Amino acid sequence: MTLAYKRSQGVDAYLKQVHEATPEQMVEMERLGVAGTFITDLSKRMALPSSRVFDMLRIPPATAARKSAAGALVDGRAGLAAIGMIKLLGIAQDIVDDSTADEARNFDTVKWLGQWIERPQAALGGRKPADYLDTPTGLQIVTQLLGAIRSGAYL
Repeated sequence: MTLAYKRSQGVDAYLKQVHEATPEQMVEMERLGVAGTFITDLSKRMALPSSRVFDMLRIPPATAARKSAAGALVDGRAGLAAIGMIKLLGIAQDIVDDSTADEARNFDTVKWLGQWIERPQAALGGRKPADYLDTPTGLQIVTQLLGAIRSGAYL
């Protein structure tokens, strides 16, 4: 089964579908790319300007607009960066799902991650997680930071 973003089902449903995907489905998604419309919709869902999300993922705004309007896929490095953000959202959602706090029940993980990646982090030398999302190593650094939050460790 191919992972395909359906705007009518929304961002959250797609995030869940990707989070539950098999390794084979992820390989296919990494090869094909991510729908430009998904990236545009994700930016709205994260309460971030789409221009900022395009900048984080290193997608030229004109390319992003063209691919979104045409329903085309964003592939290559930018597509992999978008998939990385989807994976971060899955990790953040796991943190919330594992929480026993009352506030976790109606917690908006997507919006929270949109705010968190834009805040300077001491563990990143005062840089924002958003500054690291465009490379595999940078994504690994941000993933480790989220893992530390999950475990309660201080970096």
